[in-house]
Parts: sequence; structure tokens; C-alpha cells
Amino acid sequence: MDLATTLELSSKGMTAQSSRLQVIAQNIANSDTTGSTPGADPYRRKTVVFANSLDRSLGVTSVGVRQITPDMTAFPRRFDPANPAADPSGYVKTPNVNSFVEIMDMKEAQRSYTANLNVMETTRGIMSRTIDLLR
Repeated sequence: MDLATTLELSSKGMTAQSSRLQVIAQNIANSDTTGSTPGADPYRRKTVVFANSLDRSLGVTSVGVRQITPDMTAFPRRFDPANPAADPSGYVKTPNVNSFVEIMDMKEAQRSYTANLNVMETTRGIMSRTIDLLR
């Protein structure tokens, strides 16, 4: 594997983790969003599904986002009869977003992104030193 391939693979990893961070940001931003009519569903948490794929141009397996899927866990309910989205019993469905889980996912995505960035910086340094030797 040459150094340019290493840069390309790290770039694909960073792109995948960037997509994951965008979905996490959407989840956190909508963590308090409820429906607007009685019994309406609130915001549903989304998750990123990664997939390995053979990159024929590079001749290696790389990572990418296969799809962004909704989390089908049940919506928690909160008693709030004054809310316009309350059902006849006074309960409102709230998003299935757990801020703690989102923050942990964000930290993991950040670490993966940083690891790929470190690989790119190291590879660039090796390439620069190699060019300096050839001068």
C-alpha cells in the first residue's frame, strides 16, 4: 500500500465519522421536540450504519455510511396535560433521544475522527521527509 492510499483511507474514515457527528447533532438538537397534535409522534432518534466496501480504484476495503436509520425504540411518555400534543389521558410522547448516549457516541466519533487525522498528519510528515531526502 502506498502513502497516497493511506491518505485516501483516512479521508474516508473522517468522512464517515463526520456524517455520524452530523446525525448526533440532529438528535441532540431535537431531543425536546414533541408532536404538534394530540397523540402525534415526536422526533425519532437516528443512527448511522457503517459498511465496509471494496474500493476498486485503491484496491482496498474502506468504510462508508451504508444508511441512516431511525431508532425504533419506544417513545417515553411524560404527563403534561397542557401540551398541545397530549393524548386524552394528558400524556405526551417525547423523543427517544438519550443525551447521555448521544454524548458518548459523540466522544467515540470524535476519537475515531482524531485517530484518522493523526494518521493523515503522520503520513504527510513521512512524505515530506522522503521528498526532503530526495532533494
